[in-house]
Amino acid sequence: MKVFLFVFTIVCSCLSYSQENTKEAYVITERLAEFPDGGLQNFRKLIEDNFREKKVKGEGKEYCELKFVIERDGSISNITANGSNESFNKEAIRAISKIKTKWIPAKIDGQPVRYRFRIPLHLDFN
Repeated sequence: MKVFLFVFTIVCSCLSYSQENTKEAYVITERLAEFPDGGLQNFRKLIEDNFREKKVKGEGKEYCELKFVIERDGSISNITANGSNESFNKEAIRAISKIKTKWIPAKIDGQPVRYRFRIPLHLDFN
């Protein structure tokens, strides 16, 4: 019985491990995701236009790193912000969430894939 359970466990774990992971987000692809109409520079401009500096409490220089996933359909999901200023993080997430323009998705073997993207943001109160 122990041998049967051992073999059953090995077979089940191999089957579950070998299934294609469709939730994975790539960082290396054959073709990178692109923001239409002006590329990354236009994307940064849209973040700047949506950003409300008055909502951020702080002084000096603030830094935040936004991370998100560009889905197969070009939409943005899983937005997170890492920085020491929580009000800056929240406002950065809000500003990027307002952008509804879809990206041109990243591709592997000609097929669109989920793509993990990060963008640093800096704010100077001086």
